[in-house]
Amino acid sequence: MEELNLKSTILVAQFDELSDAERVLIEKAKESTYNSYAPYSHFHVGAAILLKNGTMVVGCNQENAAFPSGLCAERSAIFAAGAQYPDQPVIMLAIAVRNSEGKFLEEPASPCGSCRQVIIETETRFRQPVRILLYGTKHTYVMDGIKQLMPLSFTKL
Repeated sequence: MEELNLKSTILVAQFDELSDAERVLIEKAKESTYNSYAPYSHFHVGAAILLKNGTMVVGCNQENAAFPSGLCAERSAIFAAGAQYPDQPVIMLAIAVRNSEGKFLEEPASPCGSCRQVIIETETRFRQPVRILLYGTKHTYVMDGIKQLMPLSFTKL
């Protein structure tokens, strides 16, 4: 039997170490948390994506009493971009989260498995990685593609 070692590289950056474009995208994600509908989890998630043409599209989580009927912020942003700009690759994705007390999380939160799969599909579709920014008040995690969070992924054959 062999052992398979997988390595992920995640940068840990202070907000002021990020580029102007990254800071703007994070601010858009933070703003989007205020449009979240989260009466059950009280976990308000905002996402903002930057398209190749420079357009920014935002999304936020939308919960429902029938839990599978809700939608995460990341997918709402990616699907909205796909509906409005179907030929534009996603260059970057920023995610921010506020808790039940209305405060942004100190440590970044990462996308759920379904959102990770949608991001993988987006990278596969446009044949390029999506830069991912996970915001926390203490620091921001920066990744050059979803495979840093999900190295063994399910893609088309």
